Amino acid sequence: MSLEMTGSDILVRSLADEGVEHVFGYPGGSVLYIYDAIYKQDKFKHVLVRHEQAAVHAADAYARSSGKVGVALVTSGPGVTNAITGLATAYMDSIPLVLISGQVSTHAIGSDAFQECDAVGITRPCVKHNFLVKDVKDLAVTIKKAFYIASTGRPGPVLVDIPKDVSMQAGLYDYPKEIEMRSYKPIDKGHTGQIRKAVQMMLQAERPLVYAGGGVILSDSAPELNQLVDRLDIPCVTTLQGLGGYRASSERHLGMPGMHGTYEANMAMQNCDVLVAIGARFDDRVIGNPDHFSRVPRKIIHIDIDPSSISKRVKVDIPIVGNVRDVLQEMLAQLDAAPNASTNPQAMASWWKQINEWRKKDCLKYEETDQVIKPQYVIEKLWEVTKGDAFVASDVGQHQMWAAQYYPFDKPRRWLNSGGLGTMGVGLPYAMGVQMANPDATVACITGEGSIQMNIQELATCKQYNLTPKIIMLNNGVLGMVRQWQRLDYESRYSETYVASLPDFNKLAEAYGHVGIKVEKAVDVEGALREAFSMKDKLVFLNILTDSTENVWPMVKAGKGLTEMVMSLEDK
Repeated sequence: MSLEMTGSDILVRSLADEGVEHVFGYPGGSVLYIYDAIYKQDKFKHVLVRHEQAAVHAADAYARSSGKVGVALVTSGPGVTNAITGLATAYMDSIPLVLISGQVSTHAIGSDAFQECDAVGITRPCVKHNFLVKDVKDLAVTIKKAFYIASTGRPGPVLVDIPKDVSMQAGLYDYPKEIEMRSYKPIDKGHTGQIRKAVQMMLQAERPLVYAGGGVILSDSAPELNQLVDRLDIPCVTTLQGLGGYRASSERHLGMPGMHGTYEANMAMQNCDVLVAIGARFDDRVIGNPDHFSRVPRKIIHIDIDPSSISKRVKVDIPIVGNVRDVLQEMLAQLDAAPNASTNPQAMASWWKQINEWRKKDCLKYEETDQVIKPQYVIEKLWEVTKGDAFVASDVGQHQMWAAQYYPFDKPRRWLNSGGLGTMGVGLPYAMGVQMANPDATVACITGEGSIQMNIQELATCKQYNLTPKIIMLNNGVLGMVRQWQRLDYESRYSETYVASLPDFNKLAEAYGHVGIKVEKAVDVEGALREAFSMKDKLVFLNILTDSTENVWPMVKAGKGLTEMVMSLEDK
């Protein structure tokens, strides 16, 4: 039975029927009817952020940690322009998200009205799709399409732009249970013949390697990946976005490949004879120079939901288009049908021997000292204190790489960071989104004194909604990653990377109603972490003063190949 209601009520009812539980947003003139409808409902909770960028980041993290579609709501003009960074961040990492933006009334579109901007035009490059709803009768079905597009195929953000007059018009509510779009039909099942070829190639390989990316996390296929790698007893590397897809505690896990990957992971990537890429896209930060990567002959199997990602940067031998989980399940089924199938034991013994030789390099070893706090040490202690079971939201910079290197993840959806876009300022809103999706979980935000100040106003949001992440700020007083590049490539000309006027972060945290703790000695790190995590009902801001001269190693410099790693300043 269809009911007549306003466009705003239709929107709110559609979100409720879609199963939305949280909406992150900030009100403004063009969405006031929508906010009035939100006030009158109790099906989902609205979270008032302090900046629209943070709303989209929080919705993004909500999706990353829960597997659900994140939802954000902003007003027209500056509301939607402030949200662009969040959209681009989600787009680069393929995160399912729906952003609802207000728009000036339909009759005013194109007239340079107050707080008007072409939301569809400016977001087109950084969304999977977008809609401008010009008639209230199209609103419910558009919301259904938005959630369907965002969550199927290769996930991504979708914008729905709603003019103010559409939000106040009366219309019939009829939310479809299912949707079918003639122009959009993503493929889930991989080609059985291609999968059979891939399985045979893996079994015949002498130096196989699984290269798993964010697609493993997004498709919830970590159990299948673990089964496949364990069954064939082959090594596995996981990208920055794929951490937790295969358990880091396994001897089969070689770590993260790429620019700041482990020595053994990069050497295995370069020297394997069969590379099985699963939900990964061969981006520049993982394979380095494509020409250098292609010098060594190898066969490549590539499994991905997005056909445009296959052979985009590296030519592959066996392409398999399909949902990673479905393809891995089919691979396992084929192996079950041939229970005696296995890899070559002699060849594999030799391959593992070589990998263990590379491991002896101990590339993540760092100089321990009591004189200054080493950032790597802080991450190691964080892992100990949280028993490796926290949700870790990271900002972008050196601290992000140290977290990826020194906090091993055994579970998927526990590691949240901006990989593709590399957005500073995501850490705190990510932690907010994670805790909204997982209210009883242990949540840590790893950040730096540069990143945290880009969205530090969200400390007020945390106070309002009793969000209690523990903020671990590795404060080295400089923009560390940029400074590291300047030292290596610009003859130590440190242009604008020293943060000359930092606030008193303890007092700042306290001003927002939280607990601030300053740590200046290595001997106090573990105790401070334990104290912070014991205060379960409080947000604790740990200002940890770390060694300003420390760099992230190993490092593959831009334009170099995976085997051309810099291991220390002496190698530069």
